[in-house]
Amino acid sequence: MEIKIKDLKKTFGEKVAVDVPELTIHSGELLGLVGNNGAGKSTLFRLILDLIKADCGSVRMAGKFKDSDIDVNVAETEDWKDWTGAFVDEGFLIDYLTPDEYFQFIARLTDTSDEQLQDFLARYRHFMAGELEGQKKLIRTLSAGNKQKVGIMAAMLLRPQVLILDEPFNFLDPSSQNAIKHLLQKYNEETGSTILVSSHNLQHTVDISTRIVLLEDGRIIHDINNKDRQAQTFLEDYFEINE
Repeated sequence: MEIKIKDLKKTFGEKVAVDVPELTIHSGELLGLVGNNGAGKSTLFRLILDLIKADCGSVRMAGKFKDSDIDVNVAETEDWKDWTGAFVDEGFLIDYLTPDEYFQFIARLTDTSDEQLQDFLARYRHFMAGELEGQKKLIRTLSAGNKQKVGIMAAMLLRPQVLILDEPFNFLDPSSQNAIKHLLQKYNEETGSTILVSSHNLQHTVDISTRIVLLEDGRIIHDINNKDRQAQTFLEDYFEINE
């Protein structure tokens, strides 16, 4: 699924949070979004997901879904939710449920059968590390890292064609961070899904991304092909200059 952004702008008072004249994220890309605090990464994701209203411009998703040609403006329909999974922050979670209850709730919302849910949980059991399934703990009582795992897994449960994750490496221990990297790369390779990831962790972003977009003050400063990890030196130099 392709994402096409045109003349997209969002301001908060006098601050320009996002100003993107044009950006196309091609089907099957694993795009890393990087930038300093306040660069506009989370706001851009929220605009793509129609969580906030743009001042002007559009976000469209285009491609094939269930053998039909699709080209929709996310602000004008909710059809895109059928092929999109996302985790932006804890507000996406229902914290008075246990992880098991939450996964079952998401499965019902997405018409996922119990057999499909169990297959999904089995596939990612290593990532859960025995800390989520059957624990009878409410999500609100979990560590920040385990909440992060619940949100990421719920976003992937639909096996979406578009997957958007804001700072997925936050709060995770090194083993879980590496697991997420392999999980996302494998999912991208197996499904050809379009994946957008924002992160302050340059190393992880370079490791997984096929393309990296650098934002500052809501604007795209650089758009880098990351074939063979060629973005690493540029990004390291750029952020050292701006420290």
